[in-house]
Amino acid sequence: MSAPSASERICIALDVPTRAEAVAMAKRLAGRAGWMKVGLEAFVAEGPALVAEVAAASRAKIFLDLKFHDIPATVAGAVATAAKTGAAMVNVHASGGRAMLEAAREAADRAGLERLIAVTLLTSLDARALADLPMAGHPEGIARRLALLAKACGLDGVVCSATDLPAIREACGNAFLTVVPGIRPAGFGPQDQKRVATPAAAFAAGADLLVIGRPVTAATDPEKALDAILTEIAAVHRA
Repeated sequence: MSAPSASERICIALDVPTRAEAVAMAKRLAGRAGWMKVGLEAFVAEGPALVAEVAAASRAKIFLDLKFHDIPATVAGAVATAAKTGAAMVNVHASGGRAMLEAAREAADRAGLERLIAVTLLTSLDARALADLPMAGHPEGIARRLALLAKACGLDGVVCSATDLPAIREACGNAFLTVVPGIRPAGFGPQDQKRVATPAAAFAAGADLLVIGRPVTAATDPEKALDAILTEIAAVHRA
């Protein structure tokens, strides 16, 4: 099996408020990215039908990024319902615990979901932010523990910061999927993110899928911005 191309390693985050904006951007970037992410804002505004619309407009697989975190039965039901939208990948919070993760895994299998992944720590949380929460330790260590829990519960991978990749790769192996947000090209500010990395740095650290939003979708020329990122990670891939 050949290695995924650079474009197949990109997921465009359509974190926009309306169907019109999401579908327009999906059409504009069609064929340039293997994945599109539909997140909370657009999904709450537009509903499940948006997933199929974005898939048709983009010719890409859909990552439905709703980060389920609730009691096991509720999350299992939500995962099963999310799979019916046609999304290829759905996520839950690893901090929901073993019973919740196992229930989500069973529901995903029954529904035929392609990939179920777990969020470790949001990239907006750094050590200072964690000091306000009942989570002891350094972000990297916490992310590693949560990734190991997700793997033990049979999930396909995790959402994690690029800074946590080495520890998670060492603990969980190369076959465990790593989906990395907080991607910021050189010169692009972190905004509300805290733990960020350039596309090349994240790719070199072992990221399987880079989730990229505003650096592309808010650019004056989104196609040009995405093409520059593809060129950057393709060069790393060839190295």
